[in-house]
Amino acid sequence: MSPALEALMQAEGTPYPGKGVMLEPFVHQVGGHSCVLRFGEQTICKPLIPREHQFYKSLPPEMRKFTPQYKGVVSVSFEEDEEGNLCLIAYPLHSESGDLENKDPSTDCEPKSKMVKWSNKKQSPLGPENDNYSKDRGRHSRKEDKIMSHVEDMQQQQQAEVLYFSLEKGNVVSQIKHNPWSLKCHQQHLQRMKENAKHRNQYKFILLENLTWRYRVPCVLDLKMGTRQHGDDASEEKKANQIRKCQQSTSASIGVRLCGMQVYQSEPGQLMFMNKYHGRKLTLAGFKEALYQFFHNGHRLRHELLSPVLRRLREMQAALEACESYRFYSSSLLIIYDGDPPRAPTRPRHRGGEEGDEDDRSSHSAGEASSPVVDVRMIDFAHTTCRHYGEDSVVHEGQDSGFIFGLQNLITIISELEDHSAD
Repeated sequence: MSPALEALMQAEGTPYPGKGVMLEPFVHQVGGHSCVLRFGEQTICKPLIPREHQFYKSLPPEMRKFTPQYKGVVSVSFEEDEEGNLCLIAYPLHSESGDLENKDPSTDCEPKSKMVKWSNKKQSPLGPENDNYSKDRGRHSRKEDKIMSHVEDMQQQQQAEVLYFSLEKGNVVSQIKHNPWSLKCHQQHLQRMKENAKHRNQYKFILLENLTWRYRVPCVLDLKMGTRQHGDDASEEKKANQIRKCQQSTSASIGVRLCGMQVYQSEPGQLMFMNKYHGRKLTLAGFKEALYQFFHNGHRLRHELLSPVLRRLREMQAALEACESYRFYSSSLLIIYDGDPPRAPTRPRHRGGEEGDEDDRSSHSAGEASSPVVDVRMIDFAHTTCRHYGEDSVVHEGQDSGFIFGLQNLITIISELEDHSAD
């Protein structure tokens, strides 16, 4: 184990007997199907997919500011304590052998059924008074099975794909336990690991920067980028399925579709969640409306966020245009900002993030931070390819025009929002 990884485990992780770190659900996951777990305050982990791992290890320098920082690899196993609680534990990786790798991204992570059917009531049954996690959120108890059974019964009756979760005024941060999507991914992954326990109880996970850790109430938008989602190695069935999803959504027409959203509306005091099934149904007009909702706090459009986001998107476009032969199939773009910014005037900085313009200061309402911090990053590289990956059967030339097309249209739509807010 590298000294850097050892220091990370000691500094950030929740200790577990045997030099392990207890993993918890990552509460700000809004899209994807892979189980993302919280390793520590500044670090998350997800199942290691060889292609994605290769991407992070050979990342072009010009792309580093637009991707999460890669922090290493750990071995993850699940263990039951004497009370029957199921815990996911990360340990230092002592072998670089490939037998722990998840060869197929869908092996342990792909949902067996579309379980996400959220309530459309303003008060969510997943609220703090009926918390689905025990006091230690890294554990899954038998009691939770009964709670989840009740929740699933409710979900079968109400099939809304947009959820409003009312928060009590006061300490908003303490009430954000999880969102329905992260809960779903976590529960399903635990179940798969439990089912496979007799045959396999060690998995490689990669450690990545937690892009949300600096924000009190992270507002997160997950956008699936590009006009094509299937990798070069996709089966004919997978290819046809992905093409159909693109054609039936905004992916084909504008190269981007909504994959998940979490936004805090401070005026009504509620969190709004939107899942990928809703995102696939959106028309162009619906997609524009969803973007408007993402930057709206329930009282006004947070127009001071738009200029910094646009600047980051344009910088990313320039970087991608310089990336020869890369194809980022099925990758996502995350846009993150704080829904409850600090009240004192501060000018925080963080790696890869973006400060607002000096001009933005006057546009803030009284009491808000003087300069908004936003972050725009690319994530999910399980189907990324480039000519440096020697084993790939297909080598592409030039730029990833589908991804860039989506970026251009996203820039146009957010620019329209900015122009509208200035009227």
